[in-house]
Amino acid sequence: MTENRLERRKARTRAALVRAAQEFIADGRLNAPILEITQGADVGMGSFYNHFQTKEELFGAAVEDALDTFGQVLDSLTGDLDDTAHVFAQSFRLTGRLHRRLPELSKVLLHNGFALNSSGKGLATRARRDIDAAVAAGRFTVADPELTLMVVAGAVLALGEILHAQPERDDAEATDQVAEDLLRMMGVPGDEAHEISRRPLPEVDVP
Repeated sequence: MTENRLERRKARTRAALVRAAQEFIADGRLNAPILEITQGADVGMGSFYNHFQTKEELFGAAVEDALDTFGQVLDSLTGDLDDTAHVFAQSFRLTGRLHRRLPELSKVLLHNGFALNSSGKGLATRARRDIDAAVAAGRFTVADPELTLMVVAGAVLALGEILHAQPERDDAEATDQVAEDLLRMMGVPGDEAHEISRRPLPEVDVP
């Protein structure tokens, strides 16, 4: 019983640190010292190092948690779609738009992107699931889904880089074009890839 209480206390402490980090990211305070983050979480400095070795590791966990929550939103928005290619494209297009809607989270994602890609949760796992489903349904022609996932992850990160570097660029148009190119790469005919990547998107309340 005592051990269970200790585990619950540790889980609460970690969750408080992650929530505080997410608030710092949302406020653009990426250079805040660890002491300020622990004060925001109302935990001691020692408790921080029981869970994370560096501030960057904490920020990575905060972004992973935020993206996992966003992934759950995507799941709810694609659950009624019959076409697996449409599921993939819609999720990608909504994710690409996060770079402008949540610029600070996007910047942390760009610094931790490929590490998050190997995580067991978040958007990468869902993207791999959607790719596998489209392959199984005969919608995608993919020889190596793992390599395809890495290409998709690279596209998300490269898209963020160019949208930050070129603020005048239309983020929706750029995201949809990349989505179309990815669909073509995975075997969807050109005209159909264009049509799928320009379909109306649902409204999203970003968590």
